[in-house]
Amino acid sequence: MSPRIGLLGGSFDPVHYGHLRAAQWALEAFELREVRLVPARQSPFKGPTAASSEDRRAMLSLAVADNPALAVEDCEIHREAPSYTVDTLRALAERWPQARFVLILGSDAAAGLDQWRESAEVRRLAEIRVLGRPGHEATVPDAVPFEGLAIASTDLRAAVKASKSIRYLTPESVRLYIEEKGLYK
Repeated sequence: MSPRIGLLGGSFDPVHYGHLRAAQWALEAFELREVRLVPARQSPFKGPTAASSEDRRAMLSLAVADNPALAVEDCEIHREAPSYTVDTLRALAERWPQARFVLILGSDAAAGLDQWRESAEVRRLAEIRVLGRPGHEATVPDAVPFEGLAIASTDLRAAVKASKSIRYLTPESVRLYIEEKGLYK
């Protein structure tokens, strides 16, 4: 039987418990062997990230270090921007031809899937599983209800900039990394 590998992409600027809870929940709910978190070098739908690709990858590595079922997939940060999911899926299919990929999307991202580069090919290369996010469930058919954590990277960056604590919003190792590197000031 082919291993089912979940892929959860994003900017992760910075990674927080909402991301990690979604990955763990998907791992169990969709019966995946593992979930790989894929930091985008540059989303075609967003502006530049506040932290570098290397810092975001390092924070993700720290965040998943204690969970062998979660891993960081950094192929997008090694390619030229912008990061297209179809390119990632092709690269991973070449690397692991026996694997079945499950692309995990929030319902807000899934609502725009038709605007993605080669969206039909994305659907061919991966099973799409959508996590219903509060306020977005009705916009995407087949969304699986998911009671996520209402944490946003934007809010963490704003808190750091305002010299407020982000303790208990992100793993302590990530919080310390942000502090040590002076990120988001």
